[in-house]
Amino acid sequence: MLEVSNLHAYYGKSHILQGVNFNVQKGEIVSLLGRNGVGRSTTVKTIMGEVAPQGSIKFKGLEIAGKESFEIAHLGLGYVPENRDIFPSLTVRQNLILGMKSTQTQGRWTIDEMFRMFPNLGERADVEGGVLSGGEQQMLCMCRTLMGDPDMIMIDEPTEGLAPKIVEQVANLLQEIARRGVAILLVEQKLSIALKISHRLYVMGHGKIVYEGTADSLMGEDAVRAEWLEV
Repeated sequence: MLEVSNLHAYYGKSHILQGVNFNVQKGEIVSLLGRNGVGRSTTVKTIMGEVAPQGSIKFKGLEIAGKESFEIAHLGLGYVPENRDIFPSLTVRQNLILGMKSTQTQGRWTIDEMFRMFPNLGERADVEGGVLSGGEQQMLCMCRTLMGDPDMIMIDEPTEGLAPKIVEQVANLLQEIARRGVAILLVEQKLSIALKISHRLYVMGHGKIVYEGTADSLMGEDAVRAEWLEV
């Protein structure tokens, strides 16, 4: 589904990504782990065309490095940024409608289904997005992206600052997304969530992938966790 090879990216003269390599297959949940500042968010921004890439990024076999963000989105790659970009003056329902690629064809997800999964959103369907809590805005941002019926979705820190009950709802949604054949690249700070739901994990350090494995294999690598993950 997604294959990243020898990916480099810069902010000015700062060399942030230094030869990143990884892949995500159909229906997989793959987590990108690491401490703050190692390049995880830059990786997904570069894949999505928000940062200029050097190297190869193939999505469904097509080279997308250098394409505009809207072109990448139309190919079926969804992106939920960390800053919860919703339209604050529009209602919850209007935000979801704007996420749809077409109002004429039915995708894998419906607005009613989003409201069943997240009853809080259903109860506030006609409330402006700007008055929602942080957790509700995060739900809305994820659901709006799903309304575009992506084949793969990249999600940056979806559980940051959320109450435990909402974290559990988000984890359940991610597993349901994968069950429907949608691949997920998850940037997540909470190791417990990543270990619970991921099929595979990559650990980043100093702009490179320093470890690849499963949740079970990572739990057996005390040295890797101590050097690259634990504070």
